[in-house]
Amino acid sequence: MADAALYASADRLFARKKLFAFGLPVLVLVYLGYIVFAFDIPGLAERARMDNARTLLADVWSYKTHVTQDNRTDEVVVAIEGERRGTYAPGAEPDWVSVDPAGTAVDLGDGHALRFLPGGGFAYDVPGFGLIEARIEGRAVVSNLGDEALPEWISASRTRFQVETSHGRVSLTRNRTELFRYFPGWELFFFTLDSPYHGHGLFEIAFGERIDPARANLAGAWHDFWHNAMWRHSDVAWALFETILMAFLGTFGAAIVALPLAFLSAKNFAPLMAVRFAMRRVFDFLRGVDGLIWTIVLSRAFGPGPMTGALAILLTDTGSFGKLFSEALENVDGKQIEGVASTGARPVLRYRFGVIPQIIPVLISQVLYFFESNTRSATIIGAITGGGIGLLLTQAMITQKDWEEVSYYIVLIVLMVMAMDSLSGWLRRKLIRGT
Repeated sequence: MADAALYASADRLFARKKLFAFGLPVLVLVYLGYIVFAFDIPGLAERARMDNARTLLADVWSYKTHVTQDNRTDEVVVAIEGERRGTYAPGAEPDWVSVDPAGTAVDLGDGHALRFLPGGGFAYDVPGFGLIEARIEGRAVVSNLGDEALPEWISASRTRFQVETSHGRVSLTRNRTELFRYFPGWELFFFTLDSPYHGHGLFEIAFGERIDPARANLAGAWHDFWHNAMWRHSDVAWALFETILMAFLGTFGAAIVALPLAFLSAKNFAPLMAVRFAMRRVFDFLRGVDGLIWTIVLSRAFGPGPMTGALAILLTDTGSFGKLFSEALENVDGKQIEGVASTGARPVLRYRFGVIPQIIPVLISQVLYFFESNTRSATIIGAITGGGIGLLLTQAMITQKDWEEVSYYIVLIVLMVMAMDSLSGWLRRKLIRGT
């Protein structure tokens, strides 16, 4: 009987484990299937624009030169990223562009040849496909391809005709004909075309003859670089400083506020249960409301700005620090406090020399970790409050114009976070271990 009961118990145990082993994967698959329909994954895949994705991806690591013809005046302008500071002077266009009133010719390489038509339009000779002509007739855009089935790299409507190949993208509307040609790199990162230092190398600027008669080479080059109108290096540096300042004020301000309040929520320092309960609920409320929500509420109350972001971080971290510090206070060694009290020290001095030295390692470690984490959070908070590098990043993403600037800001944010990580690690070693 005993053996039969043991076998029955083992069978039930194996049955439960078998059910768990097979049932859990089934539940996961059912849940994933629910997600597919709940979030409309098929519809999302259908709406995805891979041509836009390729264009944005290309913008991340390259720049484009615009060759634009005004269809009303036939005036042709060549500009890097279409910027005024990146506009080539007449007669100084790149060698692959030949401006001609009878029809500007563009050599895209590998047999790809493009010619702008007076009055609006273009003729594009694509190797392996043939000549594509598009022009303006009345108020409509027409082409020589007619109603035949078009390849996916050609899009046509009554108001717009576009051809996109690996050598460039050309579009025609009633107002203008425009060619976009991509090149690797971040052009004009150091100097814009209107700077006399554009096209000169570092060695030539540092040791060569004076380029601008009115300024010394190094001083003039630094001024033109720092005040670059396209990349705005001075504005970016200030935005990074604002981001770090938001994180610093919010984190260390929260630590200063939370430390005395933590004594009121620790059992061994606040004997009244009502006081402890009230303070712990305050901490729960402050950290229970996400920092982004505090940011929105405070921006409505105080307006946008980096100080609003710092206050949002301060409120959220006050709740987190209050809980962490109170737990550290409840774990202090009472013998050290008794030793300080035996000398006749006042209560304030007991806390100063009997309590604070015991929690300093935890306090410093947590504050520095939160400072490092809040440096990342301040990027998103700055996008909402209108300050810091987050605002510049959001503006660059919304315009969807120059995505190389987006990648530039992301690189700077990653470097900033890495710097904060190294700095906090160095400070922890210095302040906690003394090495």
